[in-house]
Amino acid sequence: MSNKIKNLKQQTASTKLLYVKEANQKNISPLLEKLFTEIFTVSNKKEALKEFMTHEIHLVILHMAPKRADTFELIQELRNLQTDIFIIVLSEKNETDTLLQCLELNIDGYLFAPFTFEALCHEVNKVVQKQQFEFKKYQHYANQYLNLFDKTNMISKTDLEGNITYINNIFSKISGYTPEEVIGKNHNILKYEGTPIELYEDLWRTIKIKKQPWKGLVTNKSKFNKAYCVETVITPLKNIRGEIIDFIAMRDSLDTSFDDKKYLMDRIEQNEFSILVMMQIDEFDMLDKFYNTVTVNQVEKNFAYNLLSYLPKNYNFDNIYSLGDGKFALLTDFKSFENSQLNIEEYLSEFVDNVKSSTLRFDELEFDLNISVSYAIGQYMLYEDAKAGLEEAMNKKSQLNFSNDLSISVSQEAKSNLNMIKTVKIALEKYNIVSYFQPILNNQTQEIEKYESLVRLIDEEGTIISPFEFLHISKKGNYYNKITERVLENSFKILHKINTELSINISVTDIEKTFTREKIFDLLEEYHSDAHRIVFELLEDEDVKDFNIIKDFIRHVKNQGVKIAIDDFGSGYSNFERLLEFEPDILKIDGSLIKNIVQDTYSKSIVETIVLFAKKQNIKTIAEYVENEEIFNILKDLGVDYSQGYYFGKPEAL
Repeated sequence: MSNKIKNLKQQTASTKLLYVKEANQKNISPLLEKLFTEIFTVSNKKEALKEFMTHEIHLVILHMAPKRADTFELIQELRNLQTDIFIIVLSEKNETDTLLQCLELNIDGYLFAPFTFEALCHEVNKVVQKQQFEFKKYQHYANQYLNLFDKTNMISKTDLEGNITYINNIFSKISGYTPEEVIGKNHNILKYEGTPIELYEDLWRTIKIKKQPWKGLVTNKSKFNKAYCVETVITPLKNIRGEIIDFIAMRDSLDTSFDDKKYLMDRIEQNEFSILVMMQIDEFDMLDKFYNTVTVNQVEKNFAYNLLSYLPKNYNFDNIYSLGDGKFALLTDFKSFENSQLNIEEYLSEFVDNVKSSTLRFDELEFDLNISVSYAIGQYMLYEDAKAGLEEAMNKKSQLNFSNDLSISVSQEAKSNLNMIKTVKIALEKYNIVSYFQPILNNQTQEIEKYESLVRLIDEEGTIISPFEFLHISKKGNYYNKITERVLENSFKILHKINTELSINISVTDIEKTFTREKIFDLLEEYHSDAHRIVFELLEDEDVKDFNIIKDFIRHVKNQGVKIAIDDFGSGYSNFERLLEFEPDILKIDGSLIKNIVQDTYSKSIVETIVLFAKKQNIKTIAEYVENEEIFNILKDLGVDYSQGYYFGKPEAL
């Protein structure tokens, strides 16, 4: 057995396989036994569904006879029972209709007879890789939720033996223990002597035997032998095979308070470069005059509890610090926020708006709160800068105030970004944000039938700069919307100079912005007689917040004759099922597939499958980065409709 097979079998050791084959089909169980330890073999749909519902199946392999519709019915029923089940289809014949049906059902692997053991291993390995990817994605989302609770709750993690492997900052503050003092030690270090043994027996039975979360009230003991009461939820964390890997405990303290200002100052000193956000509940002193101390304290407590929910969902701060008298702070590492590619002004403005539009309710009381916000960036005098900025914001009755224009200059990267933002600003003022237009060739007639609009920046020295160098930075300086507006205006104006279709690139996150949608609708109305020549080229984005907005936009523009294209299809995890929701007229096949099409048969087969799928749905196809005649001829033979690349015409300003 080769090392690759051994490695693959190790990865599938705990995978439960359901193998479905008819009695008259060749039995490949001996091959499967080389890869899987636990196999459930059945010969019909009824048995397959029974085994699937009885056991925790991780992978299904269907040995499909030709023209058997019930195979697809079984796949659909399995998907209904478990949407994320992985399925590989083995077909007796290489039939295009069968392949397309499998693609539409989002099958994870497909082989047609005769196939080798190596080919089977390849398909199984692809599924293993996808399982690992999906598990990482699940972990990513789980970590986001964990980060959310990490800022408001005591959290600890233990291994299967109850030894502590992680504690968060709030845990340290309440228990008095540092991570170095408890990590590696048994959780019994927190055990309070008066806790009944039956509670722990029920706890371990629930999380280890039943593999279910346990919830209850627990009294723990701090480092200084002080008892504290916590509402506790302990959850077993499992891997993709359902095996417990560790336990996480989340606790809500019922009787503790901390010196948040001191802790905040310590954290600022520890960080190399931070963003500190300080906020004040407006007219908080008026609350003191109209309500008793208990109610005012309850306002503060409830605001702090809800504060994280007011923040935009695309970034979480490290902690919440209550500074008293209606004042709170948030702190995060500057690099971490910069890597999120968010604009801090937009992020905090949305935060302020979220607070303004919310209502705080408790004990039959309602409070419509507003806040003033100041933020500072750097390390030294950060608290003082933010505090002074908050006072200035309150005096000027401005909702948001940046408190230190100079501190960011210590970052060389920030300096470069600021220079580029200045270049963008000047280019916008001098109308040097321009559009270039690249020809798109009809593969059959070899005539230019379309152009694609490409944005460029011309700096003060006349250098032409590509969007890769300035577009992402523009988002941080609030210039991105202006660039989008300029590109749209340039593109629509060129319609009077050309008689072909024109493609305009736009991301789905751009469409989510009300400003962008309204600008496009206005231009379509102004150029209504040419709307049928516009093609909006959409780039899929996993971060889209509301897909209904995208679908409504597509319907609106298509009603005016506009066509929709999908950019870079075939890259990453492009999805045929999701594709249809965009109702596209055109698919642009990912350039990496086109570049490799001569040497890589896999890339060629992917392109061929995309073209077959597109033709079935009456969708045109465009190939990007066609660099030579050999690639052009292959694409033409595969049935790709259009080609785009420097070989057939460089972008130029018209």
